[in-house]
Amino acid sequence: MKASDYIVEYLIGKRISDVFGYPGGMVTHFMDSLSKYAGRISAHILYHEQGCAFAACGYAQATGKTGVAYATSGPGATNLITGICDAYFDSIPTVFITGQVNTFEMKGDLGIRQRGFQETDIVSMVKPVTKYAETIKDATKLRWYLDKAFYLANSGRKGPVLLDIPMNIFRADIEPSALEGFTAQKAEWVTSFDIISEKLRASKRPVLLLGNGIKEAGCAQLCKEVIKKCPIPVITTMLAVDLGASTERMYGFVGAYGNRSANFILAKADLVLSIGARLDIRQVGAIRKNFAPDAQIIRMDVDKQELNYKIHDNDISVLTDARAALEFLRNLEISNNAAWIDICNEIKRSLKGIDDLHPNRIIRKLSHLTGPNSIITTDVGQNQVWVAQSFDFQESQQVLFSGGHGAMGYSLPAAIGAAIGTGKNVYCFCGDGGIQMNIQELQTVVREKIPVKIILLNNEALGMIRHFQEMYFNDNYTQTVPDGGYTVPNFGAVAEAYGLKCSEVSSEEDISESLFSDDVPSLIEVHLHEKTYVTPKLRYGNPNQDQEPLIDRQLYNRLMTKTSHTQ
Repeated sequence: MKASDYIVEYLIGKRISDVFGYPGGMVTHFMDSLSKYAGRISAHILYHEQGCAFAACGYAQATGKTGVAYATSGPGATNLITGICDAYFDSIPTVFITGQVNTFEMKGDLGIRQRGFQETDIVSMVKPVTKYAETIKDATKLRWYLDKAFYLANSGRKGPVLLDIPMNIFRADIEPSALEGFTAQKAEWVTSFDIISEKLRASKRPVLLLGNGIKEAGCAQLCKEVIKKCPIPVITTMLAVDLGASTERMYGFVGAYGNRSANFILAKADLVLSIGARLDIRQVGAIRKNFAPDAQIIRMDVDKQELNYKIHDNDISVLTDARAALEFLRNLEISNNAAWIDICNEIKRSLKGIDDLHPNRIIRKLSHLTGPNSIITTDVGQNQVWVAQSFDFQESQQVLFSGGHGAMGYSLPAAIGAAIGTGKNVYCFCGDGGIQMNIQELQTVVREKIPVKIILLNNEALGMIRHFQEMYFNDNYTQTVPDGGYTVPNFGAVAEAYGLKCSEVSSEEDISESLFSDDVPSLIEVHLHEKTYVTPKLRYGNPNQDQEPLIDRQLYNRLMTKTSHTQ
């Protein structure tokens, strides 16, 4: 059997229905093999390898399967790297296949820069941002490499792997029955959660903090069952904000751009149960000890190294997968925390509307027009935070972010991957900066008739950076606004050139059901004429709950005062 045919059959055996790639000389055998199995697996051509990588990420996040993207050697492979980084930092199970020059053309130990045309040592480049990366130089070990790659992509803390395959390996003749597989050791997790039971019994102000690790473990539904059963206030990280859609005890997401109510509640908590959250600087602030300062923090995570990066010296670390932690909480009888929940509700009521800016209201109204069981994607920048803050998620909806890597240009190709993988309606939010990073993928949407609704929030600025310049650089808006050198095209004309339906919105009154009334892919351009902001925003060094613009000090002090309920 031809090796490239074997790889395609292997992917089909792993329930991979769609792969994303761009043609190139060193992957022509793989492309040809994919065409032989067109009825069982589909190869989707995007127009930039970065788009392919992001589409594989969106596919994996939306389906729970392994995302697969391929590219040729040299520039094809290096163009994947941004998407590989995104998968690594957000724990997305992905397998990247790159072509490579024939083994007899590789430079090996020669001291030259390059021997074969487009020869590039992609493996060395991506090793720091993959769980595993290897060049396959022996076709008889093909199954072993594939087994290992898929196992590592999906085990423990999930993430990307890369297999670099020379052209002569792709075209080699192999005997499938003679190929040996890879045998992995079974991971062992903690078997006792007794410390959690003990701490919960003693707690007066517990909080459940949910992270993206729950979603990547495929436990979103289980998590929602736990939320409904456990009488504990719920807060999330930004990437997991959709997990709290099923409860009135959801108080928002934490961190620098998080909801004030979530940050105040954390500041008053005496116990934080964190599941699958990295608790990085954007979430806890620059001075880690100021995060939930009066709380005992119990961190449940699959990544031992994350647990070693402590918040407080007395953190309790539980090395476990999210499913085991959630199943424990689902079966645990937890006493009613009515007095504490009343305090949380009062905090939420007292802060309601303080940060309700025009873009937030636009997002909220648009969210009410989206259908159930749909998927939302965002780019990176102000549009991402507005969605996280103000989108009224339905329980059956799912949101996909580029979190740790924060990659502009993510939303559109991720939406393509999610739509192809699930067949669901996808609402793709972008800023005028982010959409231009991968605007070529509008052609993919039109070519494959993918019913994605692209909501472009156009403020004709790189708004997040412009806000930085306002805060720290005396309003020197260089490179971020038209007067500073940043401009945008006529997006309606661009959409028309791609053959895409386009609508324009300038106010809340312009938003109606007609925008989303059909299954035709379309671009909805929302013109934001004013100078836009994301609020609240944490100034470096401040405690999380003291975000800008600063609230009235009398209100701040009242919310921070511990009442007799909570002593």
